[in-house]
Amino acid sequence: MRLNEMRTNDSTTRTRADAVMMACGLAIGVAGLAAMSGCSSMQAGRTLADGRFVERLSNVEGAACYHSSEAAAKDALPSMAMQRPRTPARGSAATSESPAFSVENERQTAKIRVGAGTSLYGTGEVGGPLLRNGRRVECWNTDAYGYSGDSASLYKSHPWVLGVRADGTAFGVLADTTYRCEIDLTSVNDNGGEIVFRAVGPSFPVIVIERNSPQEVVGALSILTGRIEMPPKWAIGYHQCRYSYEPDTRVMEIANGFRSRDIPCDVIWHDIDYMNKYMCFTFDPVKFSDPTRHNADLHKLGFRTVWMIDPGIGAEKAKHPAGGYSVYESGTAGNHWVQRADGTTYQGEVWPGWCVFPDYTRRETRTWWAGLYKDFMATGIDGVWNDMNEPAVFNVQSKTMPEDNVHRADAEFGGPGSHARFHNVYGMLMVKATREGIMAANPGKRPFVLSRAGYIGSHRYAASWTGDNKADWDHLSYSVPMALNLGLSGQPFVGPDIGGFDGNGPKGEEGKLFGRWMGFGALLPFARGHTAKGNIDKEPWAFGTQVEETCRQAITMRYRLLPYYYTLFHEAATTGLPVARPLFFADPKDRSLRAEDDSFLIGDALLVGTQPSREGGRAIVMPRGEWAPMNEALGAQDPEVARVFLKEGCILPTGPAIEYADEKPLDPLTLYVVLDKDGKASGALYEDAGEGWGFKKGEYLLTTYGATSSGKEATIRVTSSQGNWERPSRNVNVIVMMKQEDQWVTYGGSGKDGGEIKVPLWKW
Repeated sequence: MRLNEMRTNDSTTRTRADAVMMACGLAIGVAGLAAMSGCSSMQAGRTLADGRFVERLSNVEGAACYHSSEAAAKDALPSMAMQRPRTPARGSAATSESPAFSVENERQTAKIRVGAGTSLYGTGEVGGPLLRNGRRVECWNTDAYGYSGDSASLYKSHPWVLGVRADGTAFGVLADTTYRCEIDLTSVNDNGGEIVFRAVGPSFPVIVIERNSPQEVVGALSILTGRIEMPPKWAIGYHQCRYSYEPDTRVMEIANGFRSRDIPCDVIWHDIDYMNKYMCFTFDPVKFSDPTRHNADLHKLGFRTVWMIDPGIGAEKAKHPAGGYSVYESGTAGNHWVQRADGTTYQGEVWPGWCVFPDYTRRETRTWWAGLYKDFMATGIDGVWNDMNEPAVFNVQSKTMPEDNVHRADAEFGGPGSHARFHNVYGMLMVKATREGIMAANPGKRPFVLSRAGYIGSHRYAASWTGDNKADWDHLSYSVPMALNLGLSGQPFVGPDIGGFDGNGPKGEEGKLFGRWMGFGALLPFARGHTAKGNIDKEPWAFGTQVEETCRQAITMRYRLLPYYYTLFHEAATTGLPVARPLFFADPKDRSLRAEDDSFLIGDALLVGTQPSREGGRAIVMPRGEWAPMNEALGAQDPEVARVFLKEGCILPTGPAIEYADEKPLDPLTLYVVLDKDGKASGALYEDAGEGWGFKKGEYLLTTYGATSSGKEATIRVTSSQGNWERPSRNVNVIVMMKQEDQWVTYGGSGKDGGEIKVPLWKW
């Protein structure tokens, strides 16, 4: 019997696929769903005069969860965004901004009034500018090859808006629904307006967070949706990729090209052409005949390897490798595939031809999928790239599977339902299973997973990139605001395809575009060069000696800053703050910074000024205070490399130039110091093994360095330390940078780590 649409008692339209739990004999009931969503103890909330129901969340102060009614609260589906169920607590809940609920054109709607002077950000992965006032986004994971700044939907869905009020205080709004959801900010201008969420499916909760600053709101969001796990240090280095490096001898040519040219690089990537007929978890018997030896050869050169795995599993037996295809066979035997509305197995076309797709909403399927990585990782693979996981399907207008397909989901996810309900979390559940499989295969190592698709909260399992961009100046200019808005939406480990994926670049300017892009792209949290099949070579040396030198300086600067980046990833893992931050974080009250997205912050200490237009020449916007120029100190004076500045009152930890992250110990440690008007500065350095889980047992060292000045002399010392790691016996160089008569001058000193280092602030 075909499952047709039915009308639920809250006047919303759902498909019968959402009720397939009844057909499967898996009825959960309202009480069960309420318990899983954490909303069973309804005494913890209260009904407002207009019928809305509001709860105070137990784990986040200053956050309220609003429902259209008490009945809607009882019926709410479990949250897929949060790391733990929504748990109400006793006590009143109220926020300055709150939603008004309605039904418009059969879509559940929530509207939140915002005041004059409010600036809006977030909304996840979006092209165009950082400031989202006046924009519209649709949360529906889409294979958006060659997208534009006006594309309604891209690869990830983050139904989240960060608002910064005129006075610099802030709030955040999360529409807690996995269904297709429009975020309409078109009415918001300088005089205020409305944040509008419109979603298909049942009534959804709206969570509002209120704080004194945008940093605090983003931190509070991370309490709800989780934080990244500390990545392996090599993953914070530079990555080189293309679709595809083949055969294995070509991969080795690329690896040797980096080492022979003294251009740092940690990771070489393997796109789908390593596979046997695009069958996942296989290797081409000719082009990659011995992946174990191949990975070992790369490891000897200090490289790690990342290999692609897609969700589409080839179902055409005539195309299967000789001797059969165990992934398809075991998946079929285990009944692991997504089903059509009529209960048959769904098939869609992707790279291998007709494919079946794992139903990652099932624990049994995730366990099966995780198990596939045991032999795969045993070849020496270091990381996994999950692509095409929106999921993308070829030769259909929707670019994905039918919305009435059936997922036989676990009870913790609300039980079985339609693809319309689980589409936006398909990729997130895939990378959750992938991460679990990698951890089981290599329990002593930190996993690295990259995912194209995602949902708010997927950063718990994988890093991400901004999808299949174009090699043009517009997409170069999108790189910074896209990374910033994803960071403001909870995903700190992100960056673009440096150089552009689609196309070679403007004719005659291919090298200029690539060099400019690398000049700042090498400083974004995830730094990877990538391009498509059929394009020209896009390695750092492919455009001549001038562009090669630009790339060498930009990438080397990242590696000299690696101690600082690693410290920021620790901060992201413990506080939820992004690594790359918008300029207005330096002064949320300064409205002149609100729309600035040519420049950005790395942590609080560094400002990166870019030139995203072809012509360049734009004056770099600087927040108040003194910012010391750092390019000369970091050996990156090439005109195409982004300008970098160190904020007054900060101490910046840096290391020597290296070829890859763990090439040698951090010795000497160089501390750059810019004193504030009171003659003080401070900065932190986080260190651990760079791999493994010892840091969870206290095997790390978090040092805070402080500097004070008497006018004639600066003293730098350790002011605090945490962790059980023994302090290394190493040399420390200190460079104090001071502005004198509009010129920056430097004063140096040296000593041993842990001891006082005195730097005379005068010269003979």
